[in-house]
Amino acid sequence: MENSALFVLIIALSERKISFQITTRSAHEISICFENRFGFGKIEALIMKILAIETSCDETAISIAEAYGELGNISFKVLADSLLSQAMLHREYGGVYPTLAKREHAKNITPLLQQTLDKAKMFEKANSPLTRDQISELKELLTREQELFVLLIAFLGNTKKPDLDAIAVTAGPGLEPALWVGINFAKALSIVWDIPLIPVNHMEGHILSSLIKDDAITPIEFPTLALLISGGHTQLVVMKDWSRYEIIGNTRDDAVGEAFDKVARMLGLEYPGGPEISKLAQSAREENLEKPYSLPRPMINTDDFDFSFSGLKTAVMYLIRDKGSLTDTDKKQIAREFEDSASEVLLKKTKRAIEKYNIKTFILGGGVSANKHIRYIFETHLPQDIEMFIPHVELTGDNAIMIAASGYSTIASKEKISKLDAIEANGNLSL
Repeated sequence: MENSALFVLIIALSERKISFQITTRSAHEISICFENRFGFGKIEALIMKILAIETSCDETAISIAEAYGELGNISFKVLADSLLSQAMLHREYGGVYPTLAKREHAKNITPLLQQTLDKAKMFEKANSPLTRDQISELKELLTREQELFVLLIAFLGNTKKPDLDAIAVTAGPGLEPALWVGINFAKALSIVWDIPLIPVNHMEGHILSSLIKDDAITPIEFPTLALLISGGHTQLVVMKDWSRYEIIGNTRDDAVGEAFDKVARMLGLEYPGGPEISKLAQSAREENLEKPYSLPRPMINTDDFDFSFSGLKTAVMYLIRDKGSLTDTDKKQIAREFEDSASEVLLKKTKRAIEKYNIKTFILGGGVSANKHIRYIFETHLPQDIEMFIPHVELTGDNAIMIAASGYSTIASKEKISKLDAIEANGNLSL
């Protein structure tokens, strides 16, 4: 490591304490308190390099980021990022098939790690034989992913331990079979490389992805409201401080992204359907087509902040049934009316929450935040005194950059890191 700032690593192994002093590159200090299979440990570092792993759905993603500073003043630089999407493989099923997603994660995650380390100039071949105990432990850990076990053992045995300080991995929410691949892979790296492992909430990652800009996690004014819209979630979340979340609104049935995909399927569009709906709706606006159809705006006037999109989806189904065969113009008009309906509900609920909670900052996040029309109406219809953050389009979907940001946020909040055995996949993990 370079230059003159101090890095101190203290690990307590049973009754013994082992101290290391190494140099690193910054003048900002942060620490991790963690428990691993050895017992209690603490890392105090002036700068941290974090390996992040994301496998919650159908994207295998790995990133390496460099971060330092305290909450509200975090420098965050992406050193490398890799992502492999399975969308084309799941197209024939019209949605994500969990068993296939798990298999593809297990097959691709090891070469993706090597690729990411190589991008960050951290990959170095070396003869690094694992001990018999390590091999036995990894074999038990990866007993359900034999292909992954074989690939990982070969990789670790021929790779020098990289200069990393922590590993962050998505623990949920998501598809549990897919989540477990990433978690067990991260545990294996933590065991062999003796690096603390930080479980991360995927939804917190989506919040922070909107704040990643100019090699920093942008400071925000509280209270903050986040609208998280994806294939699995539609949530309104109030933040009164960093890492303090209150969910004030949730979908009672389908998430908005799920509704987009289901309506797309009704219209004969390919998976993933959300972008296809958006393209048709945009064509209807550009061509100034008439608006002959009227769909409901579910729960738009209720006193709470919950959502429901199942009824809207059903209304589209009945409209298509009654219409019979659809022309291309019909599909464009229906897509536009559906998108208008969903967008108007999201906007009105958000505006009411902003007023009730005296919100200073608004964050839009999640995969559906890539939708051009939704981005436009929020950019043009929210109160002008509200500071708004929308992620770069490349960060709207699932990615490991946001997991690195969330991992470092956990470190900076000085939360105690769980033992490896306590880290589990939770498909319904809540903020």
